[in-house]
Amino acid sequence: MRQELTSFLESYEKRILGQKLNLRLLLSAILAGGHVLLEGVPGTGKTQMVRTLSGLLGGDFNRIQFTPDLLPSDITGSMIYNMKEGSFQTLKGPIFTNILLADEINRTPAKTQAALLEAMEESQVTIQGETYQLPEVFFVVATQNPIEFEGTYPLPEAQQDRFLFKLYIDFPAFDEEKLVLKQVIENHAGNRPLQEVLDLPTFSAIRKEVREVTVGENVLDYMMKIVRKSRETEAIRFGASTRAGISIGKAAQAWAYLSGRDYVTPDDIKMVAKPALRHRIQLSPHIELEGTTVDQIIEELVGSVPVPR
Repeated sequence: MRQELTSFLESYEKRILGQKLNLRLLLSAILAGGHVLLEGVPGTGKTQMVRTLSGLLGGDFNRIQFTPDLLPSDITGSMIYNMKEGSFQTLKGPIFTNILLADEINRTPAKTQAALLEAMEESQVTIQGETYQLPEVFFVVATQNPIEFEGTYPLPEAQQDRFLFKLYIDFPAFDEEKLVLKQVIENHAGNRPLQEVLDLPTFSAIRKEVREVTVGENVLDYMMKIVRKSRETEAIRFGASTRAGISIGKAAQAWAYLSGRDYVTPDDIKMVAKPALRHRIQLSPHIELEGTTVDQIIEELVGSVPVPR
């Protein structure tokens, strides 16, 4: 099944140019059973990235545009009275899908944002006291705009912690961006039909194999030292939680599997540590005033922990 996954990744990289690392991290997240927070300026292909992932998987895709007046029931669904049949009927919301794009999630109040919490953590939704299971493959990708803060509601720490990764979507390199423009102008992009590369049952079977990837005792110790070091560093006000350590471990298993191995190495931990931690730690005020970024602190943190031999 590794060959099918390799073909999937190759098809994905041909469709989305200039984002190879982010595509591999996005695929690692869904393989690990987690969810992703995407941050990037408008027009960098965030929606297309998620829609293409869904098309290549052959899964259902729904997109919700988050706005200040969006209600929790607009996401989860509601009960209505069917006058013809004289009974109440459940109308399931757009969250009942395989891949959900929560577009500009920080534009809606915390109450509506929280409607995603149960679904992301428990893979179930409660409507008027009735609990409904979500599909086995359920993946939430939420986007937020880093440059417009008027009329936004910052994500609560508890909800940010539900995301396995936070990925930054930057502009592609000159040649890659030029190729994107050329394809669109010549009408070669967008008109090509998406062909399913992996079906959902096969993908579910691959996810079971990912969970069997070995995490050795020395690698586990290395991962724990990184997490605990984040709580002891003066530059960090609030360190990583236990869930952060679990996220690093699961993501490293997926990254190792994508790399063709059935065991996790310290390099796998290094690769996934930054996207798994950048939204889970808070810098000390004096560090923020100096202009130091979270990513810089994480690099220093990981570099300070001795690599096991």
